[in-house]
Amino acid sequence: MDHSAPADLVRHVAASTGLPPATAARVIADVLSYFGESTEEFIRRRHRELRGKQLGNERIWAVLGAELAARPVAAPELSARQLRRIVYG
Repeated sequence: MDHSAPADLVRHVAASTGLPPATAARVIADVLSYFGESTEEFIRRRHRELRGKQLGNERIWAVLGAELAARPVAAPELSARQLRRIVYG
């Protein structure tokens, strides 16, 4: 996926933050890359991170559901069973 920043967005971020255009472009590209994960990639990554914090799956499914709903382009609402299937196959 191409994560280059659109020129008009770079100009806007540079003007609104005072960042040099090159820095604004890098920040935008980093944010686009972060949100460029597929829903499945996000779920698997966050599941690993939350398991590493010793959370149980029931709590993890609730956290993941809330996080997915809060993303800029919200994923469809997924049940605990659907989340389990994404993580465990």
